[in-house]
Amino acid sequence: MPTILGQNQYGKAENRVVKITRDGATHHIKDLNVSVSLSGDMEEVHYSGSNANVLPTDTTKNTVYAFAKEYGIESAEQFGIHLARHFVTSQEPIHRARIRIEEYAWERIEASDANSRFIGADEVKHSFVRKGQETRLTQITYDGSSWEVISGLKDLVVMNSTNSEFWGYVKDKYTTLKEAYDRILATQVSGRWRFNWTDDDQRMPHWEKSYEQTKKHMLQAFAETYSLSLQQTMYQMGARIIDNRSEIDEVRFSLPNKHHFLVDLEPFGLKNDNEVYYAADRPYGLIEATILRDGCEARIPVDLTNL
Repeated sequence: MPTILGQNQYGKAENRVVKITRDGATHHIKDLNVSVSLSGDMEEVHYSGSNANVLPTDTTKNTVYAFAKEYGIESAEQFGIHLARHFVTSQEPIHRARIRIEEYAWERIEASDANSRFIGADEVKHSFVRKGQETRLTQITYDGSSWEVISGLKDLVVMNSTNSEFWGYVKDKYTTLKEAYDRILATQVSGRWRFNWTDDDQRMPHWEKSYEQTKKHMLQAFAETYSLSLQQTMYQMGARIIDNRSEIDEVRFSLPNKHHFLVDLEPFGLKNDNEVYYAADRPYGLIEATILRDGCEARIPVDLTNL
C-alpha cells in the first residue's frame, strides 16, 4: 500500500536561557525554557534524506542565545515573536514557526537589618530567590502573515477555606459522597488565554502588564465567588478575564479538584468542626472548560498537555 507524508515539524526543544540585565548595581533576571518547532517544505528530508531545506536544530539553539543578546528579553511573548519572525522570513523553505516558552520568575532577596545599613538598601540588588507560585507559559505561532499568541500559566495552587458548597448532585447506588455545605475548595490552576492580536498592523499588547492583570483578575474571581461547584468558580475566573482584558478573546482552564476530606475524629472522642482535613493526592476530579468572548471561535486545544 502506498504511503504519503503527513503533518511534520522539527526543531530544538527546551533551550534553557538566562538573561542578566545589569542596570548599574541593580540586576534583572529573565529565565526561560524555549522550544522551537519549524515546518514547511520538508518532504525530501523524509523521503530521500536530503537535508537541502533543513536548518539544523543546533542552529535554532544558537539563534535563541544570540537573540537573547541581540534583542534582550523584554517579555516571553516578545522574545518568541522575534524568533518566529526570524525563522519564517529568513528561511524560504520554512512556512511556519511555533515557539513555546516557559518562564521561571525570580524575586530579590531582602537584606538583613544590619546588612541593609551596610549596603544602603532593603534588598540585595544582585541576589534572588526563585518564586514558587507558578510557571508562566506562552506559545507563538507565525506563518509569515498572521500571528497566534496563546499565553498562560501552570502549577498555580489556590485554596478557599470556606464559601464553597457541593450538594444537589445526581445520586445512584454507587454514590457515597456526602453533601457539603461548607467545604475547602482548592485547585492547581492550568490556564491558557488567546490574544486577539493577529497581525503587525494591530497595536501589540503590553505583554508583561497583560499577564499580571490577567492573573490578578483570575485570582480575584476565585476569591470572590461563593462557589456551589468548581465549574461555577472556573467560569467566573474566565469571564472576569474576558470582561476586563480587551486583548483576550478566549480562556481555557484545566482545574484538578484538590480534595480535602474531613477526618473522622469520633473514635478518639474528638469533634471535628471543619478543622482537620485529609488532603487527598489522587484520584481527583478534573474540571475543564473554555470561556469565550461572545462571537469568537474557540482555537485553544482542548487538551492542554499538547500546548
